[in-house]
Parts: sequence; C-alpha cells; structure tokens
Amino acid sequence: MRAGTPESPVQRRLIDTLYVEAMLLADDARSYFDDGGRIERELLGPLERVTFSCESLKVTTRLMHVIAWLLTQRAVLTGELAASDALDPSRRLGEGPVTDTMTIDRLPEPAQALVAASIDLHRRVARLDEAQVPDALAQSPARQMLERLNLAF
Repeated sequence: MRAGTPESPVQRRLIDTLYVEAMLLADDARSYFDDGGRIERELLGPLERVTFSCESLKVTTRLMHVIAWLLTQRAVLTGELAASDALDPSRRLGEGPVTDTMTIDRLPEPAQALVAASIDLHRRVARLDEAQVPDALAQSPARQMLERLNLAF
C-alpha cells in the first residue's frame, strides 16, 4: 500500500474488510458502553466508573481514527483523492490513546474485550499507515539486506 501504487483487488478487499470490522466494532462499542454495560458500570466503585468512562472514550477515539483513515484510503482507491494527499499529516492515522494493562484488568470482561479489540485494530491499521510512507520500506532491515545482496551478486 505504498503511495502512488495502482489499486489492486487485494488492497481494495483489505481496506473494505477492515472498514467493515471497524464499523461493526464501533457499533458493538456504542451498544455496550451506552446501554449494555450500564448495569456493570453501576456496580463499579466511583474511581472504576470514571475509568470505565475514560476507556469508553478511548475506544471510540481509536475507532473513529481508524474509520477516518480507512475512508481516506477508499477515497484514494476510487481516485477521489491523490495518494500523495493521503500522506498529509492530517490524513494519517496518528497515535492511538494509551491504555494501561492494569486498567483494563479492572474493567468488566465485555469492556476488556472491546478495549483489546480496538487496540488490536488500531495497531494493524497503524502498520498499513506506516507502510504507505515511501521511506518506510527503504528503511526496513530486510530491504537493506536485500540491497546489500543485490550489490554483492
């Protein structure tokens, strides 16, 4: 998924699959944090309730950043946006909110699963985001080794 590469069916399918995954996860998170987790949230102590609310916002933030990035990639694939424009910092994925593992352990299991899923999805999309930067591949150790081997033979 490097900038300037032509659209491939695999690339299109990957973006579409990730988009569906992100939208389903966003719907699950909204449903749980707004309604389904209400009873579990009320059973928590005051500090844990605040933590629950903060983690809810972090999940939402991660997912909205991922969805925005995926929509940008769809725009590139359909020709609505130049690939070089997708590299603008305002269109890049950026860092996701940090969640401490000890914090996750204090949440109800459904909340833990949603937090973990949002972190995992953000990490996977972050790898794609980094791969689109032209220098990313040139800087990889594997690429450097291949270049040295090519020079040697």
